[in-house]
Amino acid sequence: MFKESKRKLSTPVTDTLLANGTSFEGTVESEANIRIDGHFQGDIRSTHTIIIGETAVVRSDIIARDVVLAGKVFGSITTEGRLTITPTGELYGNTAAAALIISEGGVLEGTSQMVRTKDAEPLTQANDSNDESLTRSDTYPGKSQENSQAPLQSEAG
Repeated sequence: MFKESKRKLSTPVTDTLLANGTSFEGTVESEANIRIDGHFQGDIRSTHTIIIGETAVVRSDIIARDVVLAGKVFGSITTEGRLTITPTGELYGNTAAAALIISEGGVLEGTSQMVRTKDAEPLTQANDSNDESLTRSDTYPGKSQENSQAPLQSEAG
């Protein structure tokens, strides 16, 4: 009676490619889509989509509109839109995103923070040596620091 929906993950056009077998260290800033299948160390900023392929190992803080993660990332990911972690994707770090999708088998070892698009700000390493977690560089407008970083509490008891 019902037709089975066969949704495919749409892959944006690749404008910039770091191919499998290639290593790069430095900073990449782009106004185009980026696909990484090799090894990368540094910072990545894009106003479009970044795809981390299955063979990629990335040690980076990533800031982009959208990120599709199928390889390994050691660092933070900040998106204005969607972070998609595929079944082979592994994120060892924190994320701030407007939408987060983790497929069965995908790994997120860190914290996630859901933010509105206009509030998305890069995650930065905390300066306090006792707190090694990644934190937002500042708080939401109109909220105090205590409220924006307060842990969730149960209403029971």
